[in-house]
Amino acid sequence: MARAITLIRSASLSDVAEYAYAATAPADSRLIFLAGACPLNDDGSTAAIGDYAGQALKAVENMQAALTASGASLQDVISTRVLVASARREDLVAAWGVVRDSFADHDVPSTLMGVTVLGYQDQLVEIEAVAAVLDS
Repeated sequence: MARAITLIRSASLSDVAEYAYAATAPADSRLIFLAGACPLNDDGSTAAIGDYAGQALKAVENMQAALTASGASLQDVISTRVLVASARREDLVAAWGVVRDSFADHDVPSTLMGVTVLGYQDQLVEIEAVAAVLDS
């Protein structure tokens, strides 16, 4: 399957970041805007209470389900925003590590943000994403 995404790197920017700095999709691609993927179980309860990495994993799983329902996969994601309810860098890094590993070599442009609170009881992580696909 042809991919719509082109990840862009720049030799004039630091290579410390574990993601591409930009991405493009051709004009004929179908864009998919995902709601924030939350770490919710099928019954609506919050998964992995108190566990940043566990909640990031569940959020990624839920994001993958939404992508599948849209005819896409993680490899079609063009950008992410990872929200972590914490002011501690180590909590942000714990969540980011799971998200980063889930994308493997598809290192899309991403933003990692510490926030005050998220919408569900005991929620610590939420992942927003945009994807692009080329329909046959």
